[in-house]
Amino acid sequence: MRLLDMYKVETLDTRFASKNPGEPLPNAQPSKWRTPEYYFYYACFLTIPVFMFKAVYDVSQPSHPGYKKFETLLSDGWIPGRKVDNSDEQYQGFRNNIPYMALLLVAHPLLRQVYDRLAGSNSTGKDNAATADARLRRRTTFDLLFAIVFIVALHGVSSLKILVILWLNYQIATALPKQYVTATTWTFNIAILFANELCRGYRFADILAVTLPPQTTNAGSASTSDLGAWIDSYGGLIPRWEVLFNITVLRLISFNLDHLWMLDRQASSPLERKNLDPTTLSERDRVSLGAHQTEYTFANYLSFILYSPLYLTGPILNFNDYISQSRHPLPSTKRSRIAPYAIRFIICLLTMELVLHYLYAVAISKSHPDWSTYSPFQLSMLGYFNLHIIWLKLLLPWRFFRLWSLIDGIDPPENMVRCMSDNYSVLAFWRGWHRSFNRWIVRYIFIPMGGTGRDVPGWRKAVNYAAVFTFVALWHDINLKLLIWGWLIVLFVLPEVVGRMVFPAKRFKDRPNMYRWLSGAGGVFNILMLMAANLVGFALGLDGLKGLVDGIVSSLGGRVFLLGACMTLFVGVQVMFEWREGEKRRGVDLKC
Repeated sequence: MRLLDMYKVETLDTRFASKNPGEPLPNAQPSKWRTPEYYFYYACFLTIPVFMFKAVYDVSQPSHPGYKKFETLLSDGWIPGRKVDNSDEQYQGFRNNIPYMALLLVAHPLLRQVYDRLAGSNSTGKDNAATADARLRRRTTFDLLFAIVFIVALHGVSSLKILVILWLNYQIATALPKQYVTATTWTFNIAILFANELCRGYRFADILAVTLPPQTTNAGSASTSDLGAWIDSYGGLIPRWEVLFNITVLRLISFNLDHLWMLDRQASSPLERKNLDPTTLSERDRVSLGAHQTEYTFANYLSFILYSPLYLTGPILNFNDYISQSRHPLPSTKRSRIAPYAIRFIICLLTMELVLHYLYAVAISKSHPDWSTYSPFQLSMLGYFNLHIIWLKLLLPWRFFRLWSLIDGIDPPENMVRCMSDNYSVLAFWRGWHRSFNRWIVRYIFIPMGGTGRDVPGWRKAVNYAAVFTFVALWHDINLKLLIWGWLIVLFVLPEVVGRMVFPAKRFKDRPNMYRWLSGAGGVFNILMLMAANLVGFALGLDGLKGLVDGIVSSLGGRVFLLGACMTLFVGVQVMFEWREGEKRRGVDLKC
């Protein structure tokens, strides 16, 4: 495989592969890579990134006046002569545990093979119904046994709390009358999000303080708080289970709604009615039809909800798809398809290590710096690389756990489709960032609310977007900063939607270059808005962003720099356009 092939979206996820490989799409444009315009862009790409890296490298040096303020946030690194910026708590937990997770990634599939042999796997090579049923039973049984051990190791005694929540949710799906399931499911799970946060994971010390007398009867020497604290001390490797439970809430909601929609279908199998081969189902059919009514058992439910490779961070897979793939493994889980994905993960991990060892953008932003000590160029690059580190710190766990799942024989959707610097559309950015979550939102919230169909009034579309992003913000974390982020995303979608209405592509049918350049200007505006929204939500907050922007535009030199930055972004957008045209020439057309 060529190096360039490694970075094709088809290599990242086979769902993106063309149904007719090598056949260009009808709207594909001729290549512009060898035109004078793009030779100029090459020159920009060979020179400007060097200065971008140097800007943050210079302010990360001990000789910089601000170094003393963030020096305490740095740790000893493995690259000689360099400290490492391991100050991001979210990524720190992942980075420090990489060796143990790598061991788990190898041990789990090996244990499955041992279990399959002990369970008497009698595969005849023919993937018939009996073989598929046996494979499903083996997989779900092993998944459940391993998951119980896994969550007890992770959360200790708190695993009992998780199992209680899972049991209650299952009762909502299976015991309530159908007309009450949807409202009760949403009420229960949103309440769980708030209760987990407000009750701090329901510590036993707090529970016993409410339910038991202040003193025990044993000479009054042991207080209930001491007993509760002693129980809480057995909290496993990750005592704060509630911090990571949000991803489980999505699976709980999806299971209940899929079960409800399954009940609304006729009693006969939809696969039989449509004459579909269960071994070659499309992803759409797996997601909507992959599980039969008899397979919505409590054991299968637990196996799905607690599936170890995807339990902590996802990507998000729905129950139907999990059951379908457990019965009939996909070709994408073969070793030849997994190897390039594993190599890309290792490249991304090494990239993150180099960034953290040489560019201390996170530590600088955490140290409440005096922004006036930085030039406008340095300020903008600090914000820019902060966003890249956010992108990498999310991408690496998602790709690691997807890699683990692929090795184990389950292919979930890829979460990060485009590099952070390969986005020029707010709508497309949302579809490609945490893609499995976006697909979940579309299936379980956006479409049931009416979506953006032609018969949906404009005000209702705006309400739908606002409701979606409010849920997304609250789901991430219950705080004002992320709520503002969600509303900003909705606000910044509007100019793009209006721009497409005012300047439709059909009006520029005879002037394609004019339309491309006009779209490039719109793309520059979108990128600036995306950077602002994500810096507010995930890095600096409103006050930090205000200080950053003031430092850039408060002087004439800063405003001149901003103009140059916009021209640079314009060049980047034009390259993004052509990269996507290259995908169309291969028969690939993504909406992101």
